[in-house]
Amino acid sequence: MSQWLLARLQEQSKEILQPQFAFQGAMNWLRSLSLIIESTATIQDEANDLYADIPLRKHNRTLDTKVFDNIHFAFQNIASLNALNTDVEFKSDICNSAIVCWHDAIVFSAKAMVCAYYDHEHNMDELNMVNKLWQESIVTNELIPSPFNLSIPTLVKKESEAIIKRYRGTNTYTLDYSIRDKTMAYGGLCSNLKGTHGYELWKAEIQIKETEHFKSLGVDSFRTKIAREYRDQILSEGSVNFLVQANRFRGKSNYRDSIYLTYGENNSESLKIFINDLLEVSTAFLKCASIYCSKRVEPDTWNSFVDDIEENTCLTIEVDIIKPN
Repeated sequence: MSQWLLARLQEQSKEILQPQFAFQGAMNWLRSLSLIIESTATIQDEANDLYADIPLRKHNRTLDTKVFDNIHFAFQNIASLNALNTDVEFKSDICNSAIVCWHDAIVFSAKAMVCAYYDHEHNMDELNMVNKLWQESIVTNELIPSPFNLSIPTLVKKESEAIIKRYRGTNTYTLDYSIRDKTMAYGGLCSNLKGTHGYELWKAEIQIKETEHFKSLGVDSFRTKIAREYRDQILSEGSVNFLVQANRFRGKSNYRDSIYLTYGENNSESLKIFINDLLEVSTAFLKCASIYCSKRVEPDTWNSFVDDIEENTCLTIEVDIIKPN
């Protein structure tokens, strides 16, 4: 079958476009996350164990309100994703919209956790700042359970490769395989982490070459020692975590590579699984965020928050996903 649009896009691409390969990678990453969540007794029990000794934060009404607001935004996006999962027959029609809901549910949940962690406000208008604060607070302090806890706290290639190698051990599975069990799923997570690191490294190096300091070195690559030292100093401040992966995933799906989701081959059956995986993963993430945040806000306010949503929401999903127990 002729694919006119794909041919036009290929004319402007420096790489060979492989929509089916991109589709496979997207499906398998979400399947990996979902399968590991399914294989855990319950994500709620795991989160409750992890947060059992989390201390109450010093009272801060403003930050508490931001926590509740962000959890509610995440809750709304879960409701939208649930409707797309259950009420729409042809998933190709809503695939991109489902990814937006998934991504927003993840970001708002993460923002809530960051607001609950700190004793003072931070500007989180930009996604890059949310990623940075999430890394410094939640990830570094091991406050998020599997499968959301894999991270690389630097973009320096040699150090990052050592971390990925340690994560992998003897597991050689990648996103090229159809994910069927927990071992394959873990390999898929490591594969996506490595791929995201490579992408973030590529972006960072392009930006570094555009800085005035790099230009003043009189070089055009990182082959010299002084150029490498300057590059690595900046790269050491970067990181890759679940939020960074989620941002890249949304970018690929909704901007750079959107053609692979709804064009060409009929992948309707795979998309049904994919949309359900989006719902399962984002719901689990919101559950973790809700349990953590409930430990940090003023005593008894979380119950008031949940009761209020239950009484006043116009959404059709149950409030159980934001209840800590």
